[in-house]
Amino acid sequence: MSETLTATIRRRVAEDLAADGATSMDTDDRREFARQRAYLHLDALAGSAGPEDTGPRTPSEEQELAQAVLDALFGLGRLQALVDDDRIENIDINGCDQVWATFADGSKRSMGAVADSDDDLVDLLRSAAGRFGLTERRFDTARPELDLQLPGGARLSAVMAVAARPAVSIRRHRYADLTLDELCALGAMDGGLRSLLAAAVRARRNIVVSGAMNSGKTTLLRALASEIDRRERIVTIEQAFELGLDTGSDRHPDMVALEARPANIEGEGRIPVADLVRRSLRMNADRVIVGEVLGDEKSRLTPSPR
Repeated sequence: MSETLTATIRRRVAEDLAADGATSMDTDDRREFARQRAYLHLDALAGSAGPEDTGPRTPSEEQELAQAVLDALFGLGRLQALVDDDRIENIDINGCDQVWATFADGSKRSMGAVADSDDDLVDLLRSAAGRFGLTERRFDTARPELDLQLPGGARLSAVMAVAARPAVSIRRHRYADLTLDELCALGAMDGGLRSLLAAAVRARRNIVVSGAMNSGKTTLLRALASEIDRRERIVTIEQAFELGLDTGSDRHPDMVALEARPANIEGEGRIPVADLVRRSLRMNADRVIVGEVLGDEKSRLTPSPR
């Protein structure tokens, strides 16, 4: 597939999206509009004898080109295919052409480049930071760290300027909505431990989930939350959304998910996790769940009188 052709179609579709009428569409309508325009531009280029024309294309090749354009405009470009692959759990990028994927079976494979250059990779991440999440996040030399939840629930963490090349790690959770009973069925715990943990949740004990990276902390926390009575009000607090207790099921109908906010370009507007913990104490919450305790927020976590 010609990257030049993809870039050409992407540019033309982007111009169409910026035209009057398209800007007022919602995300789904804009995506479908972009898909239709991509096919129209591909048809117009076919047989044009211009530099972008690569000769006749099969329907599958046209579909691949159109999808690449949509991924570039609405997703993560060439990286999107890896994020969408259900077999992959972790993606680690050490520069645009050093890409590793860890699969659900434990195997690890080197993948193809996800951008033409490191600068293109940084531009891709900046675009994602502006489009995904509750608020636009910066990613530049002044703020070289980025934490972001991607559509679909994957967690992206990236750094630049503090390493020789931009580095990105993407974590996909295979088990997003498990219960303690299902963890037992998978062999992750026995019946005795399941009963102990369920009793601790029902007794409103303060529980800390800790462990090494990729050890299943988030999966266990979600399973513990499944034991909370659906009538209880829950507030979750995270550096970047990952738990997803407010999406994908109706287990917790009365809940609020809070996300920390970095400072804007003027250095204003920062809301750290510690401040959100304090705010949650005024939100009539039966349960407060903090996704990660990494800083001052630990001093706010005192036992609840409830």
